[in-house]
Amino acid sequence: MTLRIGIILSSTRPGRRGDQIASWLLDTARAHGGADYELIDLAHHGLGNLDEPGNPNLQQYEHAHTRTWSQLVDGFDGFVFLVPEYNHSYPGALKNALDYVYREWNDKAAGIVSYGGWAAGVRAAEALRLVLAELQVATVRAQPAVALIPAFATGSFVPAAGLDTAVHGMLDQLTAWAGALQGLREGRVAPQPA
Repeated sequence: MTLRIGIILSSTRPGRRGDQIASWLLDTARAHGGADYELIDLAHHGLGNLDEPGNPNLQQYEHAHTRTWSQLVDGFDGFVFLVPEYNHSYPGALKNALDYVYREWNDKAAGIVSYGGWAAGVRAAEALRLVLAELQVATVRAQPAVALIPAFATGSFVPAAGLDTAVHGMLDQLTAWAGALQGLREGRVAPQPA
């Protein structure tokens, strides 16, 4: 069975640079192979601030947008989080999207591609790893990073030398882990109401 990997563009900010990086990343991932890759742009999912009254562990969602998000997340074997750094962390829109559901993230693998100023978003990636661990998502070690200043020197995204090699290495780890975790996902028991 072919693995499905979602590439999550986590910035919803108007004028963001991440959409250009995401397009390049999706093309690079598809050329890499090993899975079916799909772009998930948080700006197109209308989640708003978390508005579900119940515990997401029970998966008793009241709102259609949550049920749609649940089905989308649940349908993937792993994720690549494309994450910018805002004030030494990742965007609130991503934290909100993560918090909407719980079990749908469990026992999946994730890679992180960060971007930002001269630090290239690595502090955001490290902050994200803590939350993903609580969601029972296994993050891979390889962590490509994009420094915006040289990458957008011409106004459009130009990947630095070696970035594609770093992404391919991360995807190798991600697909291996996502495949290894398949048995855990298949053996899951549905939550029981209290």
